[in-house]
Amino acid sequence: MIRIKIVFTLLCSFLLTSCFAQMPTDSTAEKMLVYQLGNGGWPKQLEDKSVVNYGAPITPQLLAKIKATEDKHATFDNKATSREVVFLVKAYKKTQNKTYLKAAEKGLDYILEAQYDNGGWPQYYPDQSLYRSEITYNDDAMVNVLNILQDIATQKNDFEVVDKAYIQKAEKAVAKGVDCILKTQVKQNGQLCIWAAQYDKDSMLPAKARNFEPASLSTSESAGIVRFLMRIQSPSIGIKTALAAAIKWFDTYKIAGYRFDREKGSTAALIADPSSMVWARFYDLDKNVPIFGDRDNSIKSKLEELSPERRNGYAWYGNWGQKLIEKEYPKWLAANGK
Repeated sequence: MIRIKIVFTLLCSFLLTSCFAQMPTDSTAEKMLVYQLGNGGWPKQLEDKSVVNYGAPITPQLLAKIKATEDKHATFDNKATSREVVFLVKAYKKTQNKTYLKAAEKGLDYILEAQYDNGGWPQYYPDQSLYRSEITYNDDAMVNVLNILQDIATQKNDFEVVDKAYIQKAEKAVAKGVDCILKTQVKQNGQLCIWAAQYDKDSMLPAKARNFEPASLSTSESAGIVRFLMRIQSPSIGIKTALAAAIKWFDTYKIAGYRFDREKGSTAALIADPSSMVWARFYDLDKNVPIFGDRDNSIKSKLEELSPERRNGYAWYGNWGQKLIEKEYPKWLAANGK
């Protein structure tokens, strides 16, 4: 009898192993499982500051670096964590490999845990050194997270596959996030305009990040915020007011007839182009004039005043608001009313 039980157990184990071995896999998703940190988030850089690269093979040397990377490196910067959660959800839907869904949901738990009570998200969590604890719109860090949660709340873009228990959690987190966005929209003499790239987590006032990223109005990040707000179903008066003010600002301060050229080997500059319009990346919080930060913490009023390294190493102008004011907002307005 005992012998039969042992044989049966071994047979079951063999069958389970065979099923697991035949489970469809995705090579990039498999690497994401290896890079995921213990707290559920993902790093953008490893302990030795090398950049996470899913195109690189995981050698024993690289695996050692990954294993040495601590949880404090988990971040939302440069699409880290949001990129992996989105990819793993899609990989699960394609392969039905539950390991990917489990990892994505662990990432969602990390996202929800990292949200501040005021609705914002930091750039890093749990690391609070330097500017990493600030409420971070920079490089769309917070908007990327909110788009994921909005997808869960509305059961769109493949996120209908996650556990239904996340729907209510996502709805609550989105509501808090929207509240944070509305509270941090900058006012000038009582009039709403656009947003800064990051804010002090306690005072919720605009803050600086790196030396060349001063506390200022930020057009790239504001465009991302506007697009997120336009996703909200049955928008409140507060959301409609915020959007109208932001679009008005973009329209008022557009630089028509130019594009920003920083092709490799040439000096970054504005080039005449009748089909294009641009905005500076940063504007003075009160005067609405372009400002440019340098490595030495100085602020310049002209692009030409920057050191060559910074002048050519940053997107100082862009057409971030062009589609918003020409197509996207008018379409949204037609569907949602004034």
